[in-house]
Amino acid sequence: MLPVLGLLTIAVLLGAILSRRMSPLVALIIVPVAASLIGGFGFHTSKFVIDGLKSLAPVVGMFVFAILYFGTITDAGTLDPIIDRILRAVGTRPTRIVMGTTLLALLIHLDGSGAVCFLVTIPAMLPLYDRLRMDRRVLAAAASMAAGINFLPWTGPMIRASASLHLPVSALFNPLIPVQAIGLVFVFGAAWWLGRREEKRLGAATAGGEIALPKRELTPEEAALRRPRNFWFNIVLTVIVLGTMVVMGEKIPPALVFMVGLCIALMVNYPNVDMQRKRIDAHARAALMMAGILLAAGVFTGVMQGSGMLKAMAQAAVGFVPPSLASHIPVVLGLLAMPLSMLFDPDSFYFGVLPVIAEVAGQFGVPAAHVGQAALLGQMTTGFPVSPLTPATFLVVGLCGIELAEHQKFTFPLLFGASIVMTIACVVLGIF
Repeated sequence: MLPVLGLLTIAVLLGAILSRRMSPLVALIIVPVAASLIGGFGFHTSKFVIDGLKSLAPVVGMFVFAILYFGTITDAGTLDPIIDRILRAVGTRPTRIVMGTTLLALLIHLDGSGAVCFLVTIPAMLPLYDRLRMDRRVLAAAASMAAGINFLPWTGPMIRASASLHLPVSALFNPLIPVQAIGLVFVFGAAWWLGRREEKRLGAATAGGEIALPKRELTPEEAALRRPRNFWFNIVLTVIVLGTMVVMGEKIPPALVFMVGLCIALMVNYPNVDMQRKRIDAHARAALMMAGILLAAGVFTGVMQGSGMLKAMAQAAVGFVPPSLASHIPVVLGLLAMPLSMLFDPDSFYFGVLPVIAEVAGQFGVPAAHVGQAALLGQMTTGFPVSPLTPATFLVVGLCGIELAEHQKFTFPLLFGASIVMTIACVVLGIF
């Protein structure tokens, strides 16, 4: 009875989200609560929910304050000199332009927002691509690869994986640091190859003559928020915040690191109390929307685990997995994670599918962290810029003025290649 109820709960959840009959927030709350009541757990449902919320509180805190922190230092113009330097350095050679596009997108995506990354990178570089008659699909691919490979601790997939598996972010992220470095080598190598291919297609004429570089223009509102005199302070502060989180993540909660970092950033860049409030208000919507999803996910995972449905499903599924293949579950998931982005949106996968896979793997002694890390190598990381289930994909094709099918056909192999390379790196390095 319990395995069937659990399976039906996940099926209804996925169906409600993927068919857009319910928003993820509504589905993650209503469906498991209803399932728990149908299963006869009655008032115990409240305990399941509270336990789930408690387990997610540190993750929600980190995500909210990370969004506010990066929003604040971006408002202060910390990235402006870096962006301008990249635009000046790329010149008119396609290879340098594509690699510069990749580096720019990588830096902009530090805040974890794919939408912001594409909104800044593509309009800044598109005039240069058009003047040199470069393929706009290359621009879309370069920005997509940089954003897709950048699964930092405060990005959506990492937060979701941590929340659904009830693991510290550091337990998932820290072992993947060298893997991400290998992925970045692949991405910049692919960017160089795309640039060289464009040079051959366009001929040597593109390298001759001077072409005016696109100039970034700030709105009056943006200019009023800039604090160029605090550039180095903000850079050093960011390095300290990120370094503390990576090196001392087990001793100092990441949420506390970003809380203190945000307070210092606000006091130095915007000492006026009204300006501090306005900066928080400006980024609160994005922070609270994701916080709401995470808390709703706490309801789902709390009910699924507290009621025993998750464990019952895993025990029932164990019989279908040959023992000889159990240890390979993370490898298989790592290879399939990127294509699965075309079928599952991040909420339905990380909160509906991943816990079941982790529980099945756990029955064979495979740590949940390995399963989560495998999923992060592609599921809505390298996969999100081409998935039809994410708004960011349509933002890319809209800003570049290309067709969705063209973008997917051109960029999918590159992103899938990055996912495969990182999975192989995990095996070679002994991560799983």
